[in-house]
Amino acid sequence: MTAAVSHPGRRPNQNPCRVTTTRVLRSEWHKLRSLRSSWITLISASVLVLAIGLVMGATYTSGGGDSDVDTVVLVLYGSVLGTLCTVVLGILVTAGEYSTGLIRASLTAVPRRLPVLWAKAAVFTVTVFVVMFTTALLTFVVAQLFLHDTDQAASLSDPGVFGAVVGNSVGITLLSLIALGLGALIRSVPGAIGAFVGGVMILPEVLSMLPYDAVKSTVKYFPTQAAGALGSATPLPGEAPVDGALLALCLWAGATLCAAALLLRRRDA
Repeated sequence: MTAAVSHPGRRPNQNPCRVTTTRVLRSEWHKLRSLRSSWITLISASVLVLAIGLVMGATYTSGGGDSDVDTVVLVLYGSVLGTLCTVVLGILVTAGEYSTGLIRASLTAVPRRLPVLWAKAAVFTVTVFVVMFTTALLTFVVAQLFLHDTDQAASLSDPGVFGAVVGNSVGITLLSLIALGLGALIRSVPGAIGAFVGGVMILPEVLSMLPYDAVKSTVKYFPTQAAGALGSATPLPGEAPVDGALLALCLWAGATLCAAALLLRRRDA
């Protein structure tokens, strides 16, 4: 008979290799930050938003063609390109692992599977929001140095401005989370990019051209349209209200992730 070796500070039933939520989160964070492409994509998104915001601020003149544009929308116009970068990153986080085969190691380490998806979504969401919110805040403040003596002068304390800056970042984050879900659902980087561009970006524009009021009322709750409504300090004509747009975006992201989770449990890696 052999005696069990006890380790100081460790309870007998404690397993040093046990899978926990904290360890899965740490693993996904390590994978995200250790990839050079992750930081290149995030830096590219930040640079695009900041650079275009500075150009818009430096070249703006009062009474021009953009005088009726919402201040936050004008300054953060580069968010359109920044979103494309974070969307691609979201797809790479999930579909990229299927293309390299790394997903097999992840699911072997976490046999229950779903914690891997939830951890990827959580780490990605926090990272993208922090980066894009910091970028949006910096872009707005610096651009206002050029706009302070124009009809687009504004401050973060003005009604709706800070909420629009936050909403812009939330919109980008949720759109990117939808892309992450599509990547997990389709398991192909080109396929997921095509699905996002065709289904999320182009399809609503095509539907909005149909001469039916019911269709137009529905389209404004589609992801890209809802995200646009979140990033404006003043209500945009014909757009969804902020609370409705936020709820719609959360539902879109949640539905995509739930569909990916369902297939993850039923399909082999």
